[in-house]
Amino acid sequence: MKTIQTLITDHLDIWTAADTEKKSGRGRSSGSAGSVYGIKKLRELILELAVRGKLVPQDASDEPASELLKRIAAEKVKLVAEGKIKKSKPLAEITNDEKPFELPFGWEWVRLGNISELKGGMAYQSSAFLEAGKNQVIRMGNVRPWHLRKDEKAVFIDANLANNTMEYLLNIDDMVITMTGTIGKRDYVYSARIHDSDVQHKNLFLNQRLCSVRSYFVKPPYLDMAMKVERLLDVIFSNATGTANQANISMSSLNLWLIPIPPINEQHRIVTKVDELMALCDQLENQHNNAAVAHEKLVTQLLGTLTQSQNAEDFNSNWHRIFEHFDTLFTTEASIDALKQTLLQLAVMGKLVPQDPNDEPASELLKRIQAEKAKLIAEGKITKSKPLGEIKAEEKPFDLPDGWEWTRLGNISQLKGGMAYQSTAFVKTGKNQVIRMGNVRPWRLRIDEKAVFIDDNLADKTMEYSLNIDDIVITMTGTIGKRDYVYSARIHENDVQNKKLFLNQRLCSVRPYFVKPPYLDMAMKDDRLLDVIFSNATGTANQANISMSSLNLWLIPIPPINEQNRIVAKVDELMAISDQLKSHIIKTNQVLQKLADVLAVKTVN
Repeated sequence: MKTIQTLITDHLDIWTAADTEKKSGRGRSSGSAGSVYGIKKLRELILELAVRGKLVPQDASDEPASELLKRIAAEKVKLVAEGKIKKSKPLAEITNDEKPFELPFGWEWVRLGNISELKGGMAYQSSAFLEAGKNQVIRMGNVRPWHLRKDEKAVFIDANLANNTMEYLLNIDDMVITMTGTIGKRDYVYSARIHDSDVQHKNLFLNQRLCSVRSYFVKPPYLDMAMKVERLLDVIFSNATGTANQANISMSSLNLWLIPIPPINEQHRIVTKVDELMALCDQLENQHNNAAVAHEKLVTQLLGTLTQSQNAEDFNSNWHRIFEHFDTLFTTEASIDALKQTLLQLAVMGKLVPQDPNDEPASELLKRIQAEKAKLIAEGKITKSKPLGEIKAEEKPFDLPDGWEWTRLGNISQLKGGMAYQSTAFVKTGKNQVIRMGNVRPWRLRIDEKAVFIDDNLADKTMEYSLNIDDIVITMTGTIGKRDYVYSARIHENDVQNKKLFLNQRLCSVRPYFVKPPYLDMAMKDDRLLDVIFSNATGTANQANISMSSLNLWLIPIPPINEQNRIVAKVDELMAISDQLKSHIIKTNQVLQKLADVLAVKTVN
């Protein structure tokens, strides 16, 4: 059998080519960087080979694990006699059907409760928590696989409470396991071992919905490693219980957890080898992530030269430089997204299609819009609004070509906030759908995403909140510090087939006058124009809000109407090509991920 080092080097292109995915929290590496799918699978492979006795050679002179288990049983009897632990009920015998794989000679299957002391945490009251001290309470958010995040929302208790709850004090080499997570996800049963550095100058106490594992004679680093093997975790997750979105693991399930135990000397060899190989994985992942960051910066800088071009000659030169290296620059989903954003920026700067001096200037279009609004006010169809402020030179983020004009969104469109429909009025089916924030994503509505409806009576009473084809819908609430709102999507004909759409609260509809809706929808996705909106966000705690007044004041560049048509046609063409490139990249990465999966399975078997 090939050594694992050879397996890594022979297939390095597969392990490291599978694209980076967002950090899930179960990987060994820490930090905010993404984890490479292939390397993630490689880590899982290393752990599984380790606990199946396929990572290091067996030594016939090693004392078999059966002798170790006898010593553990004797130690538990001794501790019970001394009153240091309570006598527990015998755990069920292990049946052949339970064993997920065969073990080498000298190894044994055992239940976690037979080789360790398991203890649930204390239900400390949040009212007892302090912001500082030397007695820290470890909560679920502090535990991630392989390490404690001790500084993550750290809380402490006073000396008196610590003295009264010393049975929940954690020792070096204890393992801590999270017992609660989300139904259908593997965001719990995270386990981490307590190291010397974790208890320097402080005591750690175990909170509720956590379990500590204190092993008898089995090497803690080996046991910690075994509790991260996906195949062994499968059994635990299959026994999860819970209601609604919360999943729970019981102490009885943890006690019954099946663990493969090698001879004690082999445990040492396995831990040493796994540490060595995991360090190699860390190195590979760091190299990949560093290269990805450098690649992203290069793409951003080169694309930036296009938007910063001073004239046509400068633009052509910059574009030629990018075109020469197109196949090496645009190889990731992130690079394609950057390209699409640059196309939008070029479009609204007047650099994507040539200007035609015969086009009627945008100033004439704005005059017609003003006249139309005055007519609608006179007819009582819209209410007269206060004049929006004049646009100052310092507000304009970039210069526009001749014939273009800067204007405020409220001057060229009718904006309207949504209705606060009561959730008790919602029904599961119907022909009057209420569009909520979760239905809106950039460029498109997710019509079928948790769709809710209202009856005809309520629809008739709230017709002023109904949406028309070509209305643009904007989300107005998100997360402080994130750009997960001001998503905008245009209503298309197929969105209202056989149904009516109604606007819910914390959404704004934009109905433009004469300005081409596809162009306006596009302009509202330019990051530079969005910067101003986000700078005016308000909110409390984690929630950010955009006001109707901010949206009305939003600065929008307006080209002549004929140029709007040319821009929309060109952007549609280029976006379609970009989407094809992105789809190809996604499919390629999916193939690489499947290769990594197959290679890992083949190696284990």
